[in-house]
Amino acid sequence: MIRMTIVRDEADHTIQSFTLSGHANAADYGEDIVCAGVSAVAIGTVNAIEALCAAPLDLDSEGDGGYMHGAIPDTWSGREAEDGQLLLEGMLVAINGIQDSYGDFIKVTEKYKEV
Repeated sequence: MIRMTIVRDEADHTIQSFTLSGHANAADYGEDIVCAGVSAVAIGTVNAIEALCAAPLDLDSEGDGGYMHGAIPDTWSGREAEDGQLLLEGMLVAINGIQDSYGDFIKVTEKYKEV
């Protein structure tokens, strides 16, 4: 199962970080549309933030694709922070849509952290 955890700031509800871990195992390797969909959304979001925001996410990932952690950089402010948050919220909407259709293979949770 793929697990996604979103950590939000308790004060303003902005996304501070996300973690994706695990594999969907919804089908054979190379045919797993759940894994492909989640990967495409997450990697597309990371790439969009890198291309459109002055500072990319602080990113950690493993080579086999079973783990990705992204955190907003301390340098985000103003318009850059707004754009980055919009892209992250868009990622969450897309991943939640996948969860709605394939909930046996992906679980999204959100938690709040005091910052």
